Amino acid sequence: METGYTNSVRKVRNALHFKGGFNMELAKVTSKGQVTIPVEIRRKLGIKNGDKVLFMEEGGRIYMMNSSMDAFREAQRAFSGEAQQAGLNSEEDVVRMIKELRQESVVK
Repeated sequence: METGYTNSVRKVRNALHFKGGFNMELAKVTSKGQVTIPVEIRRKLGIKNGDKVLFMEEGGRIYMMNSSMDAFREAQRAFSGEAQQAGLNSEEDVVRMIKELRQESVVK
């Protein structure tokens, strides 16, 4: 395979590591369409046994991500700006609000 990186490519098992932090991993597809995700990729994505992965296509490229992390990012986007609208500008404001809510629940 011609990479154009002849002096800067290091092959380790089924992985290619390029200078500048670019890495490629190789995996084999079974007859059932299954692929074992290389351990280094699982670590980087925080994928554990039983987790679901999300495949996205954009501009002719396929991306894989940990679906729970994607859901977390989506929740962050949905709540963006809500704290400021509620007047929560610091950690102390959040702690104060939690104390008030706890007192209200005890009083009722």
